[in-house]
Amino acid sequence: MKRMKVFKLRKVIFLFFAIVAVNCSAADIRITPDSSLTDAVRKAREMRRLGQATEVTIHLSAGTYRLYEPLRLRPEDSGLTITGEHAVISGGIPVTGWKRQGKLLVADVPDFNGRPIDFRQLWVNGRKAVRARDVMDFEQMHRILTYDKRRHVLWVPKESVRKILKAPYAEMVLHEMWCTSNLRIKNISIEGDSAAIRFHNPEGPIQFMHPWPSPMTPDTKHPSPFYLTNAKELLDEPGEWYHDIRTHQIYYMPRPGEDKGLDAVVPVMETLVTLTGTAERPVRGITIKGITFSHTTWMRPSYKGHVPLQAGMYLTEAYKLRPQIDRPNNHKLDNQGWLGRANAAVELRHTDNCCFTDCRFEHLGGSGLDYIVGCRGGETARCVFTDIAMNGYVCGSFSPEGLETHLPYQPTDFREVCTGQTVAQSEFYDVTNEDWGCVAICAGYVSGINIEHNTIHDVSYTGISLGWGWNRDLVCMKDNKVHANLIYNYAQHMYDCAGIYTLGNQPGTVISENVVRDIASPSYVHDPNHWFYLYTDEGSSNITIRDNWTPTEKFLKNANGPGNTWQNNGPQVDGSIKKSAGKQ
Repeated sequence: MKRMKVFKLRKVIFLFFAIVAVNCSAADIRITPDSSLTDAVRKAREMRRLGQATEVTIHLSAGTYRLYEPLRLRPEDSGLTITGEHAVISGGIPVTGWKRQGKLLVADVPDFNGRPIDFRQLWVNGRKAVRARDVMDFEQMHRILTYDKRRHVLWVPKESVRKILKAPYAEMVLHEMWCTSNLRIKNISIEGDSAAIRFHNPEGPIQFMHPWPSPMTPDTKHPSPFYLTNAKELLDEPGEWYHDIRTHQIYYMPRPGEDKGLDAVVPVMETLVTLTGTAERPVRGITIKGITFSHTTWMRPSYKGHVPLQAGMYLTEAYKLRPQIDRPNNHKLDNQGWLGRANAAVELRHTDNCCFTDCRFEHLGGSGLDYIVGCRGGETARCVFTDIAMNGYVCGSFSPEGLETHLPYQPTDFREVCTGQTVAQSEFYDVTNEDWGCVAICAGYVSGINIEHNTIHDVSYTGISLGWGWNRDLVCMKDNKVHANLIYNYAQHMYDCAGIYTLGNQPGTVISENVVRDIASPSYVHDPNHWFYLYTDEGSSNITIRDNWTPTEKFLKNANGPGNTWQNNGPQVDGSIKKSAGKQ
């Protein structure tokens, strides 16, 4: 029996309304974890439709709310508030019935909603387990030998693949300058002391045809490293797991003390909540407070691989150009590419002033929170983003599906553009922990975004990425603000990066009073000197960069356009700026 109670507090509310406003009413809906969130939203919608209340708040009691499909909020739900203390909206299901099998624990993976499932993450006792791989210490990764673009073959040392020669679904994660590719291995051929690896489609052709980023070969002094994963033969360290999709069993090597009380969760959903309106009729004024969004996956790499261009935006087609394209006002273009975008736990399309406060985004296999298209306003404040596979907070277009990604994006209908968002007083750490080329805060073609007083640390690549397009043409970006953020321990795995990084023409944009320090130093990056505190990349134009504290003046201005102003950046910046940066 589902328990959903509507508390009108008739006497108290009646007296209050009589004093404040005759035609105003508010209602509270309180639910427990065995209730239906969808039913609660529908009840709130009908209360407003029937004139029973103009403002409705849904209160979630403490506990875990497991979904079987995303909670969908529409224009009819405008004005709704959803709040909860210690309430978790989860896309995961528990795995129970573990049995000892030698050094391993084995369990049957339950069906979900009437079907077998696959997944790419496992959490045990609240901690992400490691999908079985050939190295635990990334400093021990093998390096590639030869990269044959014409034959679509990657050559590696024979010893590196010895364990997976018979593994049916093994994958390679390949380090490529500022990105990593997830490549499903089709076959391996041994020739002498080397092994030729070929990959499945569509990622195989994309991987070898796209020129940027590219793996580094031994003649560059820093050949690209890689690791292998998703093979039972690699399951040899405590904390590792493997899912045999053919037998629907999961194998886990427990950490010390984990034999008893194993609380295991696997994700079955990619997105938990969607807010979806239209340009003419957006979703307005929804507020979500104090909710934890947890346990999602992103399955595309298991079916089609994952070959990103930058910031986790994956290529659907890409190739080198001969001859190059002449671009007025820009240098010649030597490649073309079209992009897709990973799923996020919470996704917004065509919204107006929809906000998230005091929320947690954690244990996620895609990105965290994503304002995708046509969003106006909306504040993300006092939130925590942690244990996220890809980007933490995402906002704006990264070139629509049909627009070649180096072309300027200036839509005829400006309502497509995400404008006026704020992300503030939030903390980001241990994000980008699977796709190393992702970032904590990732803003593309945006206007008027305000990124201030956030603390970002322990991320794989760049802290804040602002802008898109690789050209200096006038586009829809303008008046953006990156102010008083604290960024440290970034670039844990990738270089060609910065604490704060920009692309494109952004008139009126100001980057001020940020603190960037303490970059990581992995040994396997493609160029150990190619890192920066502040980095204005290709086409960056009409941006003011001032009063940012960094330990040294290690900045890069690469192929910039006109109008950039650099003022007082470096170790000489006043100490008060160091004290006030970050989450307060």
